[in-house]
Amino acid sequence: MATAFLAFGAGLLLSLWACAYLTPRAWWRRPNLRAGGALAAGTAVLGTSLYMIAGDPPATETALAAPSAAPVAGARYRTHDALNLRAATGTDAPRLAVVPAGSRVVATGERRGDWWQVRADVDGRQQQGWASSLWLRRADEHR
Repeated sequence: MATAFLAFGAGLLLSLWACAYLTPRAWWRRPNLRAGGALAAGTAVLGTSLYMIAGDPPATETALAAPSAAPVAGARYRTHDALNLRAATGTDAPRLAVVPAGSRVVATGERRGDWWQVRADVDGRQQQGWASSLWLRRADEHR
């Protein structure tokens, strides 16, 4: 937050300096929309540029790094929505079963990209297959 404040403050100062030297003096004798627009646009462009150069890393990088960890064998997960259990990785692989939303699955520890091998109890039978990890949540994770 402080970095953004400083970046846009510096953008405002740089815009004031640039407007003083790059625009006609008549624009600045009294307030008008043209001068205000030039100042606002300069502040937005320069402030954003400075923030991107020296700003905080986006929170999404940290948030996305955690789910890419390999599944731990025996770890329990909950399905986010109805989950297709497949014979192999990929959406074109044959579907073995559909695990209902909210069901518990157990990871085997095998992983191929975003696809995890899991075991699930479907209609009273134990099934093992591949599922997209994007549809899995930790069993202790709240909705």
